[in-house]
Amino acid sequence: MHIDSADRPQIIAFAGLPGTGKSTLAEALARVSRAPVFAGDWLMGALKPYRVFDGMDQPTYVALYNGLVESLVARQLLLDQSAITDSVIDDGTAERWGRLAAEHDAELRVIECVCSDVELHRTRVEGRKRNIPNWHEIDWEHVERMRAEFPPLTVDRLTVDAVESIEVNLGKIHDHLAAPSQVGRR
Repeated sequence: MHIDSADRPQIIAFAGLPGTGKSTLAEALARVSRAPVFAGDWLMGALKPYRVFDGMDQPTYVALYNGLVESLVARQLLLDQSAITDSVIDDGTAERWGRLAAEHDAELRVIECVCSDVELHRTRVEGRKRNIPNWHEIDWEHVERMRAEFPPLTVDRLTVDAVESIEVNLGKIHDHLAAPSQVGRR
């Protein structure tokens, strides 16, 4: 599947709480589209041995997290290529990435991953092993803190639910990416 519609690159931003399927869907899309995935947790894991986060407050951490992802996305757009992101974002980040897309005649497509079944969500979080070097597994308490810290997205987006199969959600994502969008257009 080629994700660059009408020869325009896209920023495909997978968003949502941990355990809702962001990484699984982003990686599945990357495998078929050949676009790179920039995952915040992998970037943070790469920096952890250098003690970058020691004494860092939450706003600075979030700025570093999103800034690293954003710089990699900008580089792809400069190469006239699409990028997939896998991170927790808010409306402000999505709006900034929409402006970045517009600057490069690209499109921003936000895919919000949710899990409407709380018990399934908790089971997914507590049972997963991502094996990200130098990074920790997220527990349910962390998910609950993030739910409180990150308000629900209100930007234009497709929402997919982890209660559906990966195949069903990938089909919805494929249809969404194939449809024309006005987000990020000049």
